[in-house]
Amino acid sequence: MLSLNLQLLSAFIPTFFVVSITPGMCMTLALSLGITIGVKRALWMMAGELVGVAVVATAAAVGVATFMLKYPTAFTLFKYAGGLYLAWLGLQLWRSRGKMAMPEDDTASVSTSRLQLATQGFVTAIANPKGWAFFIALLPPFIDSTLPIGPQLTALILIILGLEFVCLQLYAHGGRQLRQALRQGGGVRVINRVAGSLMVLVGAWLAFG
Repeated sequence: MLSLNLQLLSAFIPTFFVVSITPGMCMTLALSLGITIGVKRALWMMAGELVGVAVVATAAAVGVATFMLKYPTAFTLFKYAGGLYLAWLGLQLWRSRGKMAMPEDDTASVSTSRLQLATQGFVTAIANPKGWAFFIALLPPFIDSTLPIGPQLTALILIILGLEFVCLQLYAHGGRQLRQALRQGGGVRVINRVAGSLMVLVGAWLAFG
C-alpha cells in the first residue's frame, strides 16, 4: 500500500506542477503585480489566490463542483463581474492612474490595500473555469477510495498549494526583472502600460475564456 501511495505521489507532483506553471490567469496576475508593486506586496494577492485554489480543490473533491455546473448562471455572472473589475484595473494602469500604478512624477503612489490585493487573487482563482475543470478531472484519480479521504485530501491540497506558491513566486520575480528592464528602456509609463495590458488580458480571459 505504501509503494502504491508513493507511486501515486510521484505522478501527482509533476502533473500539478505542469498545471500550475503553465501561463494562466493567476500567473499572469502575479507577473503584472510583480511589475507594478513588487514581489513583497504581491504576496497578499498570492495569499488570496491560494485560499481560492484550496476552496476550488476541496469543492471538486467532494462533488460541490458538479452542483455548481448544474446552475451556471450565478457562476457566469460572478465570472463576468470579476473579469470587468480586473479589466478596469488594467485600464487604470494603462493611464498611469489608480492605486497600483507607478507615479510618473515624484508624487507618492496610493497603495492598494492588502484586502484588495487578496480579493483580486481570491476572485481570480474562484472564477477561473479552467481551474475547476482541471481539479474535477485531475484530482479524483489520485484519491485512494480504500483509505480515509480526509487525510489524503488534506495532504494533496497542501502539495498543490506549495506548488502553486512556487510558481506564483517565479512569475512575480519575473515581473520584477521585467520592471527593471522596462525602467531602463522606456520609463514608468511603459511599465504601467505593460502591466495594464497584462491585467486587461487577465480580465478578458476570466470573462470570456
